[in-house]
Amino acid sequence: MKISFIGLGNMGLPMARNLLQAGHKLTVYNRTSARADALASLGPTVADSPVAAARGADVLFTMLADDAALENVMLGDQGALGALPRGAIHVSLSTISPALARWLDERHRVAGQTYVAAPVFGRPEAAAAKQLWIVAAGPAAAIERCRPLFLALGQGVILAGEAPPRANVIKLAGNFLLAAAIEAMGEAFAFARKNDVPPTYLLDVVNGHLFRSPIYENYGKLIAEERYEPAGFKLTYGLKDIRLVLGAADAVAAPMPLASLMHDRYISAVARGWSEIDWAGLGRVAAADAGL
Repeated sequence: MKISFIGLGNMGLPMARNLLQAGHKLTVYNRTSARADALASLGPTVADSPVAAARGADVLFTMLADDAALENVMLGDQGALGALPRGAIHVSLSTISPALARWLDERHRVAGQTYVAAPVFGRPEAAAAKQLWIVAAGPAAAIERCRPLFLALGQGVILAGEAPPRANVIKLAGNFLLAAAIEAMGEAFAFARKNDVPPTYLLDVVNGHLFRSPIYENYGKLIAEERYEPAGFKLTYGLKDIRLVLGAADAVAAPMPLASLMHDRYISAVARGWSEIDWAGLGRVAAADAGL
């Protein structure tokens, strides 16, 4: 298969590298072309536009920051959708709104192409280690055709049905739960610190005996040790995801009061100038509010 990959950010770059290391030939594109230099030794073809990247591709992967970036890449002046051949598969790995996934699915159908939503759970270090979980929704035949590629990227594929937006709903709900856990740990650790209990003690009790989870283990360590830089997943992206959750919830009249609270916590962090730190930095907001 002729494979193209658009988006070489913190997540996309290691994913493209893993595809190349698995023996797949790749054409890559990134708005900042220098990002492709890190892949030079593996011999990808570097395209100078989304159109050039998509031309002739059997499978096009996109891994982009938000709805606007994906819309621009696919439907802008140099949009990739028009260059994809009939029968091609577009796999969106991005965390985007269910509404955009639905729209892209419709546009690809009209063009004789197939759309698969395949957002991933995992941070850049998990992407580098091929430890991502991929939530895939779309036509079963297209997902099976892409399965060898998915296995080069992650530890497993979670099937979410034939309708692509389902995968994005799962991804957004998952990120909401992650953000809520981060906020809860931040508040609990600030409370512990105000009572002269080191956060690491509390984390040992919580993760060792109450909630045993890699989420509490990994994010709990970041918060307990106040390691918010460099960001694996920027706080501003967490705000973006919570906004997507609230927008999607509003569309189906599903009240999410906790998500509204999370939105305000992220806004508080941004107002303090912390938009570029890791989204675990909600712990820093809780500590600051506690006078720490």
